Amino acid sequence: MSVRGKLLLALTPLGLGLAFIGTLSVITISRLGRTPESILHDDYRTVLSADRMKEALERLESTAMLVLAGRTARQAVDVAVDARRFTTELSAEEHNLGKPDEGEVTTRLRTQWTDYQGKLERFMQAPDRTLAENLYFTELEPAYSAVKATTNDLQSLAQAAIMTRSDQADREADRINAVMVSGVLAALAGGFVLSWSMVSGVTRRLAVLSENVRRLGSGDFTARASVPGSDEIARLAASINDLADHLDNYRRSSLGELLQAQEAAQAAIDSIPDPVIIFGLEGRILNVNRAAEETFGVGNADSAADPLRSLDPLLRQVVERFRDEVLAGKGASSPHDLEQAVRVERRESASYFLPRATPVHSAAGTVIGVTMILQDVTRLHRFDELKGDLVATVAHELRTPLTSLRLAIHLCVEEAAGPLTEKQADLLYAARHDCERLRETIDDILDLARVQNGHIELHKQTIDTIELLDGAASSLQMLARERQVEITRASAPLLPDVQADPEQIQHVFSNLLTNAIRHAPEGSEVRLQAFVAGDDIRFEVVDSGLGIPEQHLARVFEKFYRVPGAAPDGAGLGLSIAREIVMAHGGGIGVESNFGAGATFWFTLPIAGAQSVAEIEA
Repeated sequence: MSVRGKLLLALTPLGLGLAFIGTLSVITISRLGRTPESILHDDYRTVLSADRMKEALERLESTAMLVLAGRTARQAVDVAVDARRFTTELSAEEHNLGKPDEGEVTTRLRTQWTDYQGKLERFMQAPDRTLAENLYFTELEPAYSAVKATTNDLQSLAQAAIMTRSDQADREADRINAVMVSGVLAALAGGFVLSWSMVSGVTRRLAVLSENVRRLGSGDFTARASVPGSDEIARLAASINDLADHLDNYRRSSLGELLQAQEAAQAAIDSIPDPVIIFGLEGRILNVNRAAEETFGVGNADSAADPLRSLDPLLRQVVERFRDEVLAGKGASSPHDLEQAVRVERRESASYFLPRATPVHSAAGTVIGVTMILQDVTRLHRFDELKGDLVATVAHELRTPLTSLRLAIHLCVEEAAGPLTEKQADLLYAARHDCERLRETIDDILDLARVQNGHIELHKQTIDTIELLDGAASSLQMLARERQVEITRASAPLLPDVQADPEQIQHVFSNLLTNAIRHAPEGSEVRLQAFVAGDDIRFEVVDSGLGIPEQHLARVFEKFYRVPGAAPDGAGLGLSIAREIVMAHGGGIGVESNFGAGATFWFTLPIAGAQSVAEIEA
């Protein structure tokens, strides 16, 4: 007989017993199922309604106490809401009557509630506090106690009914359990005797097979299982022996190749000059290259509690954030420019590293790890600083001859050197306009250099937010009228003051409003608005122009960056300067735009001192 047949024969008594128990269960459980349903449908609904009515009643009592205390701003609304809740639950209970005494209590409760509502209405409409106190203690409070007592009586009736029906269900369940346990014990007794004789032989051969599998699992591929017979266990033993032969042959032929492939992979990542860290799915370090070990002291510390402890705190924070974003399925995390490089202080000098995180995918396309490359951009960062210094130096040297050139052109336009023809005047006007543009560009370059080098001085003071908005809007009214654009202001009537340098912040407003006016269509409006956002005030400049394509949003604040197709105004430095100024104030700046539906440039400034909206309203 096969193993299947033996097992089926051993399970026959249990099968018969289960068939008997199943038939009995279907008959009795369907009857039991109706008891909890009736409890939940009637009495539990009454308990729930009573709880909700008491809650609404207590809220009405609390509202009355607040009215006595003099706080009446929103109490009428609260009374209406809570009274409606009580009435709703009482109506539901009147349609859920299960016993005559419950109907009597519900009728009494409806009468008392109607009386309480009338007294509550007279109390709320009392013209003075003395009359309100008299109404409360002589009429409202006794009516409240009566309604609450009747509600408690209703709830007690429902709870008593629940307990009675629950006891009946328990007794019925105990009887059914006794029948089922008896049937199971009988089936077990018959099946145990038959199973013991048949299964004992099977378990002995399975023990031999299990020991053989254990030895194979530990790496002993010479282990073989000797199981006599021709049933399934014997055939399984023969298959395992064949598998052991193949594994033994495979190990002898492929182990060297596997080791060679592992060494080649390690050599490949060691050849990368930048530090490389490979994380697993749980965030644990799986591998690092030699540069990571030498630069940061990070190794394959599988047993270490904190393998990233040797990293600089700021760099570690960025690495962990990029790693978690990639493991969360957000795709590769890669910085856009050198300004996002992380500064790491070292013994000889500071270094700059640009983290780049790439997901490692399985054959099925799921993320199974992260490859983190910490690109050393110290030389590029220094070149960028030298380039900035050079541009600032050149701009500074150009200011003197440009000033002379502007003066000369101005004198010529004023005909101080003699009369001009109409064509000569047009050329000089165009030259003066270009000189002004060149002067603005040079000033922007010098301002940006001062901000980035930390030479800007902030003279912070407490500024009224509304006055700040008005000043920003009025300073650009002339340009707005020239472009046939209207500047509108929108804000809450009461806003906290901000802590900022008014001159520098007006520079930020000027840059953002100028961009919005230039890109807004004629006849449209540019909206300047402000509102509280946590501990900051958020300022927004909203236009209805063409907007910015999504692929350019992340780069609009870069130096000299211009959105392709934009009007050729300025040198692309205004937004960079605005960002540096806002960040120097401890705020944030950004842009939101749907291409074709305008753009919203925003920035935040900290609220002055410990002010809050609650303090302002008080």
